[in-house]
Amino acid sequence: MGILDNLERGLERVVNGAFAKTFRSGLQPVEITAALRRELDTKAAVVSRDRILVPNNFTVRLAPDDYDRMKAMGATLTDELIRLVTKHAATQHYQFAGGIKVALRSDPSLAVGVVQVDSENVSGSVTWVAVLEIGGKRYPISKSRTVIGRGTEADITVDDSGISRKHVEVLWDGTRAQANDLGSTNGSKLNGQRLVSAALEADSVITIGQTSIVLRLLPQASGGASTPATETVQTPRATEPGGFWGPRE
Repeated sequence: MGILDNLERGLERVVNGAFAKTFRSGLQPVEITAALRRELDTKAAVVSRDRILVPNNFTVRLAPDDYDRMKAMGATLTDELIRLVTKHAATQHYQFAGGIKVALRSDPSLAVGVVQVDSENVSGSVTWVAVLEIGGKRYPISKSRTVIGRGTEADITVDDSGISRKHVEVLWDGTRAQANDLGSTNGSKLNGQRLVSAALEADSVITIGQTSIVLRLLPQASGGASTPATETVQTPRATEPGGFWGPRE
């Protein structure tokens, strides 16, 4: 991380804070995302030549009015923040000591439009939660086989005349996912290509009829001891599982 990068981030924080206090504008989710990315970059600690450790537990402090607006978005917002933190870490080759957690907190000392992020390393194993995103709704995959179709016998029923009663299935074993077309009339596509049977990566898009199904993988911490963000912690490389899955055995 160069001197110019540090100066640029420092200037960005000052300017953002000044404008927020001057115009009293409401905070937007994209500004929280930017603040989390800055926190990762600022706290990144080079442990060895091929290991850069970053915090995995974040507390986002907001002015009460901003907090109330963000809280109204529910778990969808925090899930998306976690996904974007994971994506940024993978791009920068950062590693986590455990699963990622993002919590929103109200802070009366902050002006509207200002966001502050506190972070720490919390050691522990990473558990990946698979979610299917369909028509703006998220369906957690709670069993090894999930059938999607138009019929009531499907696990997830979709109102789309272009799909079969049992159209496609998604298999999930806790670490890997696979999609299989169930002999549907109009067929299925995976990322624009004809789907018969294939391994699924994170953010893969299955298309059936006029419906898109997106696989999301959300990392969650399974507990552990808290340590300062700059302390060296032995940890596996934090790579999103979708990046290295292969066909099922």
